[in-house]
Amino acid sequence: MILVSGEALMDLFIGTATTTGFPAEAVAGGSPFNVAIGLGRLGRPAAFLSTLSEDAFGTFLAEKLAESGVSSAYIQRLPNVTTLSVVATSPDGQPQYSFYAPNSADRALTPEALPAELPADVNAIAASSYALGVEPIASAIETLLRREAGSRVISLDPNVRPRVVGDLNAYRGRFERLLAYADIVKASDEDIELLYGAHDLASAAQTWLRHGPKLVILTRGEKGLLAAFEDKVLERPAPKIDVVDTVGAGDTFHAGLLAWLDANGVLTPRNVAGLSEAQVTAALDFAAAAAAIVCTRRGANPPSSDEVERFMSERTGTEGRA
Repeated sequence: MILVSGEALMDLFIGTATTTGFPAEAVAGGSPFNVAIGLGRLGRPAAFLSTLSEDAFGTFLAEKLAESGVSSAYIQRLPNVTTLSVVATSPDGQPQYSFYAPNSADRALTPEALPAELPADVNAIAASSYALGVEPIASAIETLLRREAGSRVISLDPNVRPRVVGDLNAYRGRFERLLAYADIVKASDEDIELLYGAHDLASAAQTWLRHGPKLVILTRGEKGLLAAFEDKVLERPAPKIDVVDTVGAGDTFHAGLLAWLDANGVLTPRNVAGLSEAQVTAALDFAAAAAAIVCTRRGANPPSSDEVERFMSERTGTEGRA
């Protein structure tokens, strides 16, 4: 089972202004939440570790996790409100976020509220986004990762949200500290730019490898993927699609990557450290296909494993079975 920890919120998609206001649609979101949903839809055992509000939005989020087969065994409910993320989509399909999250439920997890121990069937922990940089949940996740590192795969995605985490220097310092516990890191070229400014992506990936991870993957939109592992740097193309928007694409990629590794029996610290180039290539291609499907839809709407297989088969004539 893959345990995903972090925020769950409501994305409020804003349309073009009218004479009376903005049309809007509220949908379930949050980077770790999307990863958990993605894993469930891809048929992998998954659980969500977080705190959800007792309000109507929190109930809706809990229902969406259950619909995707994600275990609620590690979810706590609190009276705090649900975070609201307002999303305006630019003409090129890129999301622009504003967050409304005072004293919200999704950042309320404390180190003391962590499960005393995890069952043996939890083989990986995934964490991402602003939950890594806001308190008290950031300290809770760091405590969990430090405790479990080496016995389970740790997979991180910074998914930097400057408007939420505030001081990027402090966030960068904490994330670099977390690298010592990580086996896998997935990030975007935008994350690298926000954290380090202009930077050669291959060098950035190899620098992170020296901090402890065994596999570092950087997504570059239509420019494709770059993966660093051992002394290798591998590049893969992105599928060509008509983009509707990119909301949830990185999260779905993260889920697809972990789903492929899990389904193929290599989601253990030892096996991740020994991945072959062929295995990394197959995992990247599967994850990229899953992410591409999301980009053809509005909002974070991860595909099923069957949808990914059909997508890959139509383009290559081969199945990308997870």
